[in-house]
Amino acid sequence: MKPKSSQHDQADLFRSRLDQILDRQHPLYVLANRIDWAVFNKTFGSLYAEKGRPAKPTRLLAGLHYLKHAFDESDESVVARLLENPYWQYFCGFEFFIHRLPIDPSSLTRWRKRIGPKGLEQLLSETLATAKREDYLTEQHMERVNVDTTVQEKAIAYPTDARLYHKARVLLVKAAKDRGISLRQSYLRLGKRALIMSGRYAHARQMNRAKREQKKLKNFLGRVYRDILRNCPQPDGQLAQLLHNARRLLTQQRHDKNKLYSMHAPEVECIAKGKVHKKYEFGCKVSVATTSQDNWIVGVEALHDNPFDGHTLKGALAQVKRLVGWDAQNAYCDKGYKGNPKQLGATAVHLATRRKSSMKPSEWRWFKRRSAIEPVIGHMKQDNRMDRNYLKGADGDKMNAILAACGFNLRKLLRAFFWLLFKELERLKSLLVPSEFSQMLDREQAEPFGLHLELQSNVA
Repeated sequence: MKPKSSQHDQADLFRSRLDQILDRQHPLYVLANRIDWAVFNKTFGSLYAEKGRPAKPTRLLAGLHYLKHAFDESDESVVARLLENPYWQYFCGFEFFIHRLPIDPSSLTRWRKRIGPKGLEQLLSETLATAKREDYLTEQHMERVNVDTTVQEKAIAYPTDARLYHKARVLLVKAAKDRGISLRQSYLRLGKRALIMSGRYAHARQMNRAKREQKKLKNFLGRVYRDILRNCPQPDGQLAQLLHNARRLLTQQRHDKNKLYSMHAPEVECIAKGKVHKKYEFGCKVSVATTSQDNWIVGVEALHDNPFDGHTLKGALAQVKRLVGWDAQNAYCDKGYKGNPKQLGATAVHLATRRKSSMKPSEWRWFKRRSAIEPVIGHMKQDNRMDRNYLKGADGDKMNAILAACGFNLRKLLRAFFWLLFKELERLKSLLVPSEFSQMLDREQAEPFGLHLELQSNVA
């Protein structure tokens, strides 16, 4: 059933409303009133049935996802911290202070699954729409955008053949036991010992012995795999998927493409970006587009099958147009995008292959700004949960990348509102003598915001 409105006009005799006890100049309070929350009800309303139990308020779920990725929280911790922070509660649409958890953390997982990656793009679009309404993002910003790709790593252990053989065998034995399939041998004790000895021999650089233990693990997996096929010729969906993945492990060779690197995340790919400190990364490629001026994230998209960077530019520019509503006039890319035409639709493409001596100083200035996208990607990974993706499946990769961009833009909006407040305090301080200013606003009153230190920096 569609969610009901959480706003009530009737007052509570024994409790004060949050808007009466909170500081109305707090950036989170200001931002909560600037976001158009009604657009989420209109967009997601068709995903709910007309009958049944009423769903949780859409503003609550959207607000928790904003806060989760803006402040680098998990599903469990963001719901727990909601009880402690009245500003978070007001941001999520509550009128009075609550003392019990409003939802179970698993509700966030189910809501993401219901909305999907396309629906979550609306959350990113609304952060950009809010910036446009406040004139922090204008059409002038879209004259020049920077486009680059990075790798979003999946939450998997480093894939080694020995560990993959052992994990596949454990999962197959468990699935067979749950279905009552009798196995000749499970290799529980022998498999564990072979995995331990393989790691020890490899650490001691006794590679022949390590390969011998690895061969044992592969044999154990093959025996269990064939035993299950003999006893269950027509397996069900989950067991069939496990058997399919086990067959991939048994048949894949060292230099094959599209290899299996994880049993619980078969969509993971091995991507080499040429980094000295990390030769290979296991996850998926992500395309990011930012404005050259002020570094707003205007497009982000997770891409599977490890596409060539140059083939992702057209889709990135189309997403920018879809989210912002304006075409990017100039796109600046690195040498990895070589092969694209100089003009893609309404956008002129500039590759970082030209020399400084061949450009005017004003033109070189914007070419240098292309590298400004690199720290943006770094902040998305370190501050907004894109460094290690815990969401399931290929859709989870797309949703995590979009929500990381939402968190980055939300922090920029909070910094902008904090900077406006800081300038207002400076203006009052210049108008009043120090004694009057200290009486009007002492230190405890001047810092009631509970902000993190990073919010005190200037608007990037």
